[in-house]
Amino acid sequence: MKPVGLNNLQVRKHNKALFMSLMWRHKQLSKSQLAHLSGLTIPATSKILQALLDEGKLQHSEALMSARGNSNGSFQLPSNGAWTLCLCVKPSSIERQLADAQLVAQGEFEQVAIKAETPETLLSEIEAVWRKTCKQWPKRRINLALAVHGQVDPVTGVSQHMPQAAWKMPLQLKFLLEEKLGVEVRVDNDCVMLALAEKWLNQNALSEFCVINVDYGIGSSFVINGEIFRGNLYGSGQIGHTIIEPNGQRCSCGRQGCLETVASLSTLKQLAHQRDPDAPQPSSKQLLLAWQAGEPWIVAWAQRAAEAIGMSLYNFLNTLNINQIWLYGRSCTFGDSWLQTIVRQIDFNPFDPRDALKSKGTNVHFGQLDRSRQVLGIGYLYVEADPGAG
Repeated sequence: MKPVGLNNLQVRKHNKALFMSLMWRHKQLSKSQLAHLSGLTIPATSKILQALLDEGKLQHSEALMSARGNSNGSFQLPSNGAWTLCLCVKPSSIERQLADAQLVAQGEFEQVAIKAETPETLLSEIEAVWRKTCKQWPKRRINLALAVHGQVDPVTGVSQHMPQAAWKMPLQLKFLLEEKLGVEVRVDNDCVMLALAEKWLNQNALSEFCVINVDYGIGSSFVINGEIFRGNLYGSGQIGHTIIEPNGQRCSCGRQGCLETVASLSTLKQLAHQRDPDAPQPSSKQLLLAWQAGEPWIVAWAQRAAEAIGMSLYNFLNTLNINQIWLYGRSCTFGDSWLQTIVRQIDFNPFDPRDALKSKGTNVHFGQLDRSRQVLGIGYLYVEADPGAG
């Protein structure tokens, strides 16, 4: 078969997408910086910049990015346009971070406690947060980006299953909120939010990595060749439902012995209640404090949970051979000994290059982005939806 190359139009399209990707990561760059980061010559860089300026995708700034040599200023993303209210939504809370047109945080990060026992109540709580934000910024058009726990169809914006919710039916978040508020709404899973945050806000993220969220449940999201991998049915990343104990406890998904039944904080809460059925069920925060105080059974459980997570990751790594993993969630409170137990479990990966640089081997780290920047990640759904953004 005759090889198919790129024509000039395709090359220009690729380079423009590359420039937009760099701009979304760095927000403001000089021509020389863009040339250096892209590997293109200054004349080629000038042509691409002019095309993006003509299309209104970039604007010129007088701000200097270097004190050395001659400079004609810099380039930045347009400052006009819609803002984005980034929300991480659960039936018990809404976390919010407002972002401007360049996806730079505006105002303070906030967590609001709610009690949504019905879909209608949840929609009303989201609307209330949005309207409050609009009153604070009355001259701005503010779109919504929602991160939701559980399985989500990002195309239709339907929350298909929200594990912590009292209801079991799907909820058409995108359609209902767009009808009610008259703004654009995008919806995806909360682990996708973390993956987007790592991809766009962590300069050390590789083109292939995964994030694991170990909290009330256990979820994950994979980035492969720089793209979020969702699968045809948008159900990828369900690492919490890999089987660890075939004859173990029944999971909410209907099967037995899923990782979530062994290593999630919801399971820890259930075990605590079983130990003392007459006492009120402790919160996750109380159990984590008890672990810090050295409660023996919780210390032992955390160790077993880390071993189970490591076993699941070992199987996963043998399948996809992704060697950069970022851990998030309240279970990260269990600290470095918990992390090292996970690392020991996956350290037997036969595909790790033992005789090569350690940086090429499997690396497991606690995520370094604070909660504000994590929530900000869901706003990059709008960037990912733009073919020119890269």
